[in-house]
Amino acid sequence: MATKKAETRIRKVVCIEDDEDMFKLIALILRSKGFEVLDARSGPDGLALIQRVKPDVVLLDIMLPEMNGWDVYKLMKDDEYMRTIPVIVVTAKAQAIDETLARYIAKVDDFIPKPFTPSDLEESVNKVLGIATKALEQ
Repeated sequence: MATKKAETRIRKVVCIEDDEDMFKLIALILRSKGFEVLDARSGPDGLALIQRVKPDVVLLDIMLPEMNGWDVYKLMKDDEYMRTIPVIVVTAKAQAIDETLARYIAKVDDFIPKPFTPSDLEESVNKVLGIATKALEQ
């Protein structure tokens, strides 16, 4: 009897971030771990990209042009398809009240204050996707 190979699917991450250097850093970290990372520079562009590519997770900055991240998040949660996509807020707006609002009021899947370490980002993405990190497995 033939054995089936386990299918490994590349996980898609949409990063809604207006700072190009920050996006490049996030992309470098996550691509090195095998993720496909797609970017949007504004809330409306991010929402359109999410609809088009159906990502596994969204990284969302709060301070964005045209539409702030909280408005993007609300529109995602009001949409039947997008409400199930995990959202990680990645923001420089990282006072204690911002994290409390994100975690306990808005109920985002995770919150990462800027600046962050590569392992902070990887662990957060893996956590919301239910992927055990190699460091934790060993």
